[in-house]
Amino acid sequence: SLFVDDQDRLLKHSPDQPENPKVLKLAIIGAPNAGKSTLSNQLLGRKVFPVSSKVHTTRCKAQGILTEGDTQMILLDTPGMVNSIRAERHKLEKTFQEDPWQSVKLADVVLVLVDVSDKWMQKSLHAEVLKCLAKNSHIPSILVLNKVDLLKQKSTLLEVTGKLTEGMVKGRKAVIKSSKKTSDRSIQPDKDGGHQERTDKDLKDRSGWPHFQEVFMLSALEGDEVETLKKYLLTLAKPGEWDYHSDVVTTQAPQEICNNLIREKLLEYLPQEIPYNITQVNEFWEEGSGGELVIKQTLLVAKENHVKLIIGPGGELISRIAKEAGCDLMNAFLCDVRLQLAVKYRKR
Repeated sequence: SLFVDDQDRLLKHSPDQPENPKVLKLAIIGAPNAGKSTLSNQLLGRKVFPVSSKVHTTRCKAQGILTEGDTQMILLDTPGMVNSIRAERHKLEKTFQEDPWQSVKLADVVLVLVDVSDKWMQKSLHAEVLKCLAKNSHIPSILVLNKVDLLKQKSTLLEVTGKLTEGMVKGRKAVIKSSKKTSDRSIQPDKDGGHQERTDKDLKDRSGWPHFQEVFMLSALEGDEVETLKKYLLTLAKPGEWDYHSDVVTTQAPQEICNNLIREKLLEYLPQEIPYNITQVNEFWEEGSGGELVIKQTLLVAKENHVKLIIGPGGELISRIAKEAGCDLMNAFLCDVRLQLAVKYRKR
């Protein structure tokens, strides 16, 4: 919906339950910048979550809803997991620490997303992710290796899988078998050690999680294999009533989506701490005479020199930000959008 009142009515509207409804609540967790929001957008088929190469683009948990046939999947998109030391150092809101944990507690399945193009992420799962999995070991989890298109050595994927799963998938020990060509490597269950019990090591000594039900390899950015992953996830849904009407795509308010998508562009184009210190104010939000959505937003900055920097020479930068954010908003709202941005200095 384009307007808050309409969105509120839609969220409060009784779900249009099919004869045999099924539902799945999926928590997507991982280290900062793993690609969680990109994957959520790909699964939904719409851009409703902000995406940026800068860390901490997602500030709090948000829900996306995918309804296909008699099945409804609720995606719990969360901020990248951080420990208390890092949260304090970067002055992050409490949501960065609390939201992923809360989402996992609500979930039927946990999807752990790992950026395998990051060499550090290839060595072990993020410490906070491991801690969360251990505390919620009763909830089924799957591992998704993301950004595989950025790996120069594709043959390292199976070694990485071995480390991050500790050689165990579906409760069975897995071994890496390879032919003369390294590209022919595959992970197969060990016939002899399939049902052996394993003693849990201390989390600090752990590199992976031996209780994943499945492992997927994909590029969320390009959408490779995302459709396969989506079909698999939908099969995990259990009989149960839908939480939302089938027309609902996200629980976010329209203005929240707008602010987030504009903020994404500010993060992409502005240096260092500048985008983190901008206050966004929606001055105008109306339907135009041609049915288009007209949005006027003011960006308030605390330093006078930031005004010129954001506007850019001849207004080039602010125009580019408005154009790209406007395209994303059209994708989110499925209508024409006319976005105007202004920048003002406001002394704090």
